[in-house]
Amino acid sequence: MKTLLFLCLASLACAAPETILLWPDGAPGSEGKTTPEVVEVSKNGEETVTNIHKPSITVYLPQKGKANGAAVIVAPGGGHKLLCTTHEGGNVAEWLAAHGTAAFVLKYRLASEPGSTYTVDEHAVGDMHRAIRLVRSRATEWNINAAAVGVMGFSAGGEVCAISSMHFDAGKEDAADPLDHFSDKPDFQALIYPGRSFRIVPTKESPPAFLAASSNDRPDISEGLTKVYLDFKKAGVPVALHLYADGGHGFGYRAKNTGPVSHWIERFDEWLEDRKFTRN
Repeated sequence: MKTLLFLCLASLACAAPETILLWPDGAPGSEGKTTPEVVEVSKNGEETVTNIHKPSITVYLPQKGKANGAAVIVAPGGGHKLLCTTHEGGNVAEWLAAHGTAAFVLKYRLASEPGSTYTVDEHAVGDMHRAIRLVRSRATEWNINAAAVGVMGFSAGGEVCAISSMHFDAGKEDAADPLDHFSDKPDFQALIYPGRSFRIVPTKESPPAFLAASSNDRPDISEGLTKVYLDFKKAGVPVALHLYADGGHGFGYRAKNTGPVSHWIERFDEWLEDRKFTRN
């Protein structure tokens, strides 16, 4: 019995997703910050994370033979004060991986946490850009199409994704850091009830966009996203908008979610295929 229990635990440990630091030797701007992350678990079992000084990605890969070539870097929300890493992170990544898309949950640095010295544009967006480069650098190993690496963000994470899709670098062959050889421009962006939508200013260079929210969310999001949709159209960028009647703010992805809003992730999966980002 003990042997069987050990084998079961060993199997679970092997199956645990891998977490990779974006800067193994320390992230620029986090020098001297050595206190560990703080993880809190709510009564319903959902985790939030704060005190992030070592930004990272957690890797969720499809089973062998199921990969469709697409990859999504998932940025949880939390008002830049914390990260909601369950319903806007791990749950989403697990669903995507189960349906053939490689997923990576990003822990980015928090600009509005008490005492923070970080900013959204420099550090949180910088973490996203670094994650994009890291994923592209390992595309062959992870069975990913390097031209199908996109971002998905929820609330504050949506802001991070939107800005990373507006300001980017093509990469430099002579860069000292090998990761800087790769482009940090997302190939597509999924903005799920993105925060501060007034900051989203599409141009003709913007990657295709998938937008989703509920009409009973805050006006700056529900109504703001309709303007963002029209701005993408004016810029000539392919865009899809799903605005649901109910769901409020922060619906994310939970197995217990009901109603039309619970199917947004299926619509995203269809959109990936329709836009030719998958091999299916």
